[in-house]
Amino acid sequence: MCRHLAFLGPEEPLGKLLVDPLHSLFRQSWAPRQQRHGTVNADGFGVGWYAGDDPVPARYRRSGPIWGDQSFADLARVVRSGALLAAVRDATEAGADGEAAAAPFAAGTWLFSHNGAVTGWPRSLAPVSRLLPPDDLLSMEARCDSALVWALVLHRLRSGDDEGQALADTVVEVAEAAPGSRLNLLLTNGETIAATAWGDTLWYLSEPGRRTVVASEPYDDDPHWRQVPDRTLLAASRTDVLLTPLKEPSA
Repeated sequence: MCRHLAFLGPEEPLGKLLVDPLHSLFRQSWAPRQQRHGTVNADGFGVGWYAGDDPVPARYRRSGPIWGDQSFADLARVVRSGALLAAVRDATEAGADGEAAAAPFAAGTWLFSHNGAVTGWPRSLAPVSRLLPPDDLLSMEARCDSALVWALVLHRLRSGDDEGQALADTVVEVAEAAPGSRLNLLLTNGETIAATAWGDTLWYLSEPGRRTVVASEPYDDDPHWRQVPDRTLLAASRTDVLLTPLKEPSA
């Protein structure tokens, strides 16, 4: 469930990445080619992007399907950026959080998305949630599994972990508490991208020194797309992509 995409490269209209390609994120909202769980992603969508010299990204999120939002069509046509993260959502469970549950989640310079589901939510993560400071729990944007996973990642980032370590340790922690969870996480600070492949598809397209795209599935048939093996951490910049195996939770 859900599809997401992050991009680093030269400035271009949001729509050139998110709408125009034959199998764009826009089209993946109703016709994904590789989605293993769920059928459509109509429970909300969002895009966060970095503008000029401002390190704090802007966001546009809605609770409905991306295809029904004419304002997004206008925005995607004229807004340009060299770094973004976008997602279309298929909710793990029905809820009243609406727009607040749609990725990307944000804090400071970071944008985050979760493609997957936490098994046994919410009970399975109750022990883990008790490790978070009360302020972090009370500040959650929504009461869904992805928002809590983001709170766990953000706590590690604020404690000094780098982006890759924060994702890797959170995946192991959640997988131990909720075996069988699907935890494809995507995080950017506008300069780098970190992502995990854990239970769902993940691909990247790299033109070293120019642009890098990381996505749940390819948005076109370019033969240079590369699939990320399951149980892998991806760390990318505009110049290179590094893949590292993730450790399995302890038995």
